[in-house]
Amino acid sequence: MSSRILIAIALSAALRAQTVPPESVPPPDRPLQLPLSGRTGQPGSVVTVQNPLPSGLQSVNTITSNVQVQGSYQGSVPSAQAPGAPMTLSLDEAVRRGLQYNLGTIVNQQGVRTAEALRALERSALLPYASTSLFVADQQTNLAALGFSGFPGIPQIVGPFHYFDLRGGATQSLFDLTRIRNYRGSQENVRSAQLSAQDARDLIVLAVTGAYLQVIAAGSRVETTRAQVATAQATYRQAVDRQTAGVAPRIDVTRSQVILQVNQQRQIALENDLAKLKIAFGRLIGLPAAQEFSLSDTLPFAPLAGITLEQALLRAYANRSDLKAAESQVKAAELAKSAASAERYPTIQVSGDYGLIGPDPTNSHGTFGATAAVRLPVFQGGRVQADVQLADAALQQRRAELQDLRGRIDAEVRSAFLDLTSAANQIKVAESNRGLAAETLTQARDRFAAGVADTLEVVQAEEAVAVAEQDYISSLYQHNLAKATIARAMGQADQNIRQFLGRP
Repeated sequence: MSSRILIAIALSAALRAQTVPPESVPPPDRPLQLPLSGRTGQPGSVVTVQNPLPSGLQSVNTITSNVQVQGSYQGSVPSAQAPGAPMTLSLDEAVRRGLQYNLGTIVNQQGVRTAEALRALERSALLPYASTSLFVADQQTNLAALGFSGFPGIPQIVGPFHYFDLRGGATQSLFDLTRIRNYRGSQENVRSAQLSAQDARDLIVLAVTGAYLQVIAAGSRVETTRAQVATAQATYRQAVDRQTAGVAPRIDVTRSQVILQVNQQRQIALENDLAKLKIAFGRLIGLPAAQEFSLSDTLPFAPLAGITLEQALLRAYANRSDLKAAESQVKAAELAKSAASAERYPTIQVSGDYGLIGPDPTNSHGTFGATAAVRLPVFQGGRVQADVQLADAALQQRRAELQDLRGRIDAEVRSAFLDLTSAANQIKVAESNRGLAAETLTQARDRFAAGVADTLEVVQAEEAVAVAEQDYISSLYQHNLAKATIARAMGQADQNIRQFLGRP
């Protein structure tokens, strides 16, 4: 069988060698094109500031701000499927839960994993591509169909016979600047994703702190309104008694009843606001639906000391993770443009294989092949120029966004300091107004009891007390929120908020 089978094997192997398996072809040398904007990966704005008034109350406070959480930061993964026993939450515990269960954390963690996977793909293009194969054949060959006919001693039909080919091979690019710069750019993208995830933690800390402060303020409004309802009830009973005794007109009873019902209506609205804020707060930190909780921290007024505007700006530029992420995005865009330009350069690729071929493993022989190729682009139809233009467009926008972010950081710090100063001054005025309003109400009730004044004076004094109390609560909330905003604007929000709000 020897000569005929060996000839057939050689011819069949030669035919197989002419076809390169698709999996051995390396990926094309194309630059990594980045999104036009470096902000597309962010899950949404977390904090906006609005100026709503407490329900049913015309307050003189003009700086009351509420934290509005948007995007994926609104949601969370519940820590349990069913609610447990009522719990008491400190600010530290709430922040810890927010960092663990908030959807913004999970989204950014998966963003980091995605960037790491893309980096692994770019690295794989720089490593050798190796594969092995085992080919076993059992066939009969018509040599005439291959052009071999009329040779002395060689029949036209060979076989049937069998043989095998066990082979391993590798391909390696030795000089491909496009792939090298793509990989370096992917490393910058990973760093940017990691920094963005850290910035998301700062945003979550601010969101949770702001929501915690909102619940505290709403609870304080409910408590003061309940006290005002009790005061209005006492005034109403006093007016009824005086009208029954014939020493006060019916209008005094009507006035006192109106202010009582206004306060009751206000209490209902504020209790509803508090309940909705607690639902939203529970969603932020991953509490199960319908979980009952209360807050343990009251966070009273405490002036912010030990930090100036200039110091805050310096720390912000040094510590803000989103600023560092934007700088890393600029570097990635520069590498992407450099990778696009490198498409014009020659590339070198080497490949080789070694295997055993023969009728059977005991009757086989080693064969090998080695090749080297230099690819020199000559004309690519404007593809390189288009790739460079796309990369440059992304680069210019990343640079513009970086400069915009620097300006936004400056504005955030300065605005927060303005709010802090304004709130501190309003707290001083509100404290004075609380005392004056309480004193006025006491005098008005005494004058009404003595019969020298009617309920109109008492009603006006009660409304002044309500406004003064709500102004103080709003000013205190705004002051603490301004400190939390400064802490976030400076970077490292969890550490700074603990310091600024007096947490141990």
